[in-house]
Amino acid sequence: MFKNIAFFAFLLISGFVFAQNTAMTSAESKAFVTKISAETREIKTLQSDFVQTKKMDFLDKNIVTQGRMSLKSPNTLSWKYTKPYQYSIIFKENKIFINDQGKKSSVDAKSKTFEKINKLIVGSSNGKMFSDPEFSVVYMKNSSSNIAKFTPKSAQLLKYIKQIELHFPKNQSTVSQVNMTEASGDTTNIVFKNTKINAPIPASEFSL
Repeated sequence: MFKNIAFFAFLLISGFVFAQNTAMTSAESKAFVTKISAETREIKTLQSDFVQTKKMDFLDKNIVTQGRMSLKSPNTLSWKYTKPYQYSIIFKENKIFINDQGKKSSVDAKSKTFEKINKLIVGSSNGKMFSDPEFSVVYMKNSSSNIAKFTPKSAQLLKYIKQIELHFPKNQSTVSQVNMTEASGDTTNIVFKNTKINAPIPASEFSL
């Protein structure tokens, strides 16, 4: 559902950026949503390398993992972690398929929390996440990025997720960074790089 520099350096950088974040005006947020929705409407596939940093209160060190995210319209999403271990999670056909270092399993994702996260991430590639009725959205900006902050409306989802931030660089229409804060206070930061849009993706990316 969705999962780098040293964590303290990240805190310094994110804190500096946060200090300069300002709320968009109504006109600015409307223009931003219209622009992103229009530009992402033609995206059929998207693939990107990522670095994920997870901070958990009960651990002294952060968990840093690397991998590749692949997305195929309308709702197929694959996260394949390659370092420091092999782990794959694929969302398709309302199911979650998992390969944990050779141990394969699947669970029904329909109407579950993971399905909501999957829907939001997929929606970030086509602009539909802005109209998701299960989240309220606040729009922010700074000198380099536009930021959409999503807060769950339902008590059920709030048990797991406090907030999800999607960062859009001013010069591109796809997400460059995701920050998720769980209800427990644990945080996950995902930075995307080497993003390819509408390039062929092998079917093997969406299978275990």
